[in-house]
Amino acid sequence: MPTNTQSVTNLPTIAIVGRPNVGKSTLFNRLIGRRRSIVGDEPGITRDRIYGVAEWLGRHLRIVDTGGIIPEDKQLIPAEIFRQARVALEEADAIVMVVDARTELAGPDMELSRLLLKTGKPLFLAVNKVDGPELEAAAENFRTLGIRNLCPVSAEHGNGVAELLEAITEVLPPPSEEEKAVTAEPDIGDTSALESEAEEGSGEANEESTADVAPSEVKVAIIGRPNVGKSTLLNRLTGSSRSIVSPIPGTTRDAVDEVIERDGTKYRFIDTAGIRRKGKTELVAEKLSVVMARKHMEGADVALMIIDGLEGVTALDAHIAGYAHESGRSVIIVVNKWDLVTKRAKELKETNSLSLHKRGVNTARRAAARDITVIGDQKAYEENLRRQLKFLNYAPVIFVSAVAGKNIDKLFELVYEVAKERRKRIGTGEMNRFLKNVDFERASVPYSRRVRILYMTQAAVSPPTFILFTDRDVKLHFSYQRYLENQIRGAFGFLGAPIWIKVRARNKKD
Repeated sequence: MPTNTQSVTNLPTIAIVGRPNVGKSTLFNRLIGRRRSIVGDEPGITRDRIYGVAEWLGRHLRIVDTGGIIPEDKQLIPAEIFRQARVALEEADAIVMVVDARTELAGPDMELSRLLLKTGKPLFLAVNKVDGPELEAAAENFRTLGIRNLCPVSAEHGNGVAELLEAITEVLPPPSEEEKAVTAEPDIGDTSALESEAEEGSGEANEESTADVAPSEVKVAIIGRPNVGKSTLLNRLTGSSRSIVSPIPGTTRDAVDEVIERDGTKYRFIDTAGIRRKGKTELVAEKLSVVMARKHMEGADVALMIIDGLEGVTALDAHIAGYAHESGRSVIIVVNKWDLVTKRAKELKETNSLSLHKRGVNTARRAAARDITVIGDQKAYEENLRRQLKFLNYAPVIFVSAVAGKNIDKLFELVYEVAKERRKRIGTGEMNRFLKNVDFERASVPYSRRVRILYMTQAAVSPPTFILFTDRDVKLHFSYQRYLENQIRGAFGFLGAPIWIKVRARNKKD
């Protein structure tokens, strides 16, 4: 996507539409030059609108991939796919209808072409899967759809794609000055390299001060199990209906991203597919969606780890949170559906208060009733959550209701604060003054594993990475590292960010 977010929406927009399994996502990936949409043999893989930017002869085009359209299908997900496609058609400057050259014309093709012709917008028919000369003649049969601009293409091999782009650009207005200023940025899933580590020096104090760098754009990945409310939260955060929401687990497959600006900061929210364990995914599309979800998470600054408030923390939640922790993302634990939790707690309290008045209520029943009063208590809930996710002790917890919009403003403030803390840099002088005041005798470390820290420096941000220069070439004991990490957090914060610590010995062994 281009770096200038305001310009992106003003680029000429090309919508790709068609029935399921005709190769729309393959064509989309071919046009933008990278694998953004999931491609597979199962029909109906793409459901939400997926955006990308293509470049043709120095001109940038905004491409929209849509789900397979079956106009007469009234089921929930097909109807939602059709709604998402209509949004894409409304904002499009030109439309590409994709059909499969290897299949016969069907009623849905005829009906869809009639709908598209009524829009009055430039319309192109991409007859896909024309992989040889023998199929070029078959492509002419699709002229009965009434679409004048017909282009035989092979999205998989790239044949005919240049001719399609050339035909599209001919009907578009000349590029504006704003469009000319747009430049391409790296893949959303790409991760930036860590800044170079500080070179070993004399250890003299550097008088740099602590620096808080306000982020210009914050990439936020929404992660979690299927059906915990990720898409609902994205729609609430962006104030749109960007993602399809349904009670069916696994509705989201492609990662859906949306950019908004709030108080001068741009936020790129990425709704990822629900992550399942490898053994629980059967369809190829599900396996790919899990892989893509992890890829997009690793390209984000902040991961919103969504927990279903009614179900609590599960083993899979801990597994997913481990992905975010190990990848170095800053993490915010978001307990969703809190409105349902408080409602349920109230019902249980009322039910058990009545039962306790009855005679013969044993001690166990009374204890159970007392436990129920804790269900709607945020403090008790968080304590239990912390016990189960001990490795995320640095991650703040917030209780929200995506459906009701409860605490969404507070979540924005927390995301901004966590993103800023992630970019914080501590000067070497300040770091070493802090080091002199740390009482390492309090760390429970075996004597043989103890080291003397000569000095330390922050080598990188995002995540905060520190290098310790020591007198011995010994791997830092986990107790030592945990103690030092807690001391760093107590002195400098780094809310929500994992802290990475590396060790360099002055006389390193060969």
